[in-house]
Amino acid sequence: MWHKIIEIKEWFGEMSERYRLLKDFNRAAKFSFVQGIAPALLEAKITRGDSAYKHAFSKWMGGGFRIKALSGRSLNQNELIEIGRVVLDNEELIRKMISLGWDTLEVHSNIGYNGTKWPLKKYANIGGFLS
Repeated sequence: MWHKIIEIKEWFGEMSERYRLLKDFNRAAKFSFVQGIAPALLEAKITRGDSAYKHAFSKWMGGGFRIKALSGRSLNQNELIEIGRVVLDNEELIRKMISLGWDTLEVHSNIGYNGTKWPLKKYANIGGFLS
C-alpha cells in the first residue's frame, strides 16, 4: 500500500516539473520579446503530439510541446524551422524534455496553417557519445 503513495507523489512531482519547464520557457520567451531580442512572441503549451514519434517515456495524450509564434503574420517554413532549431540544438534541453514525457516538438504560426514538427528522440543523441 505504501508504495502506491510513493508512486502518486512521484507522478505529481513529474507533472510539476513539466509545468515548471513550460512556465520557464514562456517567461524567457516573453522577456526576450519585451526586450526586443526576439522578433516574435513565443508561447509554449502541451499538446497530444504525434503518435509516430512516441517513445518509452511518452506521456499519453500529452507528448507534444507546441510553440506558437505570435508574429502578426503567417511565418514561412524556414522561419518556423529557425524557431525549432533554437530548441533542437540544445541537447540537454531535449533530453530533459524526453525524460519528462515529451516526444514531439511542434512550431506553428498564429496566423494561417503553417506548422512543422520533429521527433525529439532524433535530436537527443540517445545511444551515442555525449558531447
